[in-house]
Amino acid sequence: MTQTSENVTWLTQEAYNQLKAELEYLSGPARTEIAAKIAAAREEGDLRENGGYHAAKEEQGKQELRVRQLTQLLEHAKVGEAPTESGVVAPGMVVTIAFDGDESDTLTFLLASREYASSDVETYSPQSPLGTGVNGKKVGEDAQYELPNGKKASVKILDAKPYQG
Repeated sequence: MTQTSENVTWLTQEAYNQLKAELEYLSGPARTEIAAKIAAAREEGDLRENGGYHAAKEEQGKQELRVRQLTQLLEHAKVGEAPTESGVVAPGMVVTIAFDGDESDTLTFLLASREYASSDVETYSPQSPLGTGVNGKKVGEDAQYELPNGKKASVKILDAKPYQG
């Protein structure tokens, strides 16, 4: 999945379906649950010193923020095919790179939006400096990207496989 300057987010059908299901849950049953928690906490009395009420309101705020994020993301989503085993780095792939040509100093990461983030592999956005540098490169090619201090860094693409998570 990737985003362009037009705010289009490319998603696989599976990712789109997962995000849509999350939005439907948060917009329906989850709103009902949080409203019930707030109502129950309100009945406990003085709201100024009611920790349960404040916690429920904070949870409601986080939930509504996530609803807005998902709504915006899905409004601009384009559903496409999952990447194939082509050896070319693209969003949705697990990429292994070597820093400065030193094949013992490697990093393996998922090139994808935060929506795809996984606990089993680190995720880098296609818009990050490293993501921009490696996107579209073939296995065996070198890529450059800009470091925060303005200097250039070079990496070699060792592997690029579709994410199976």
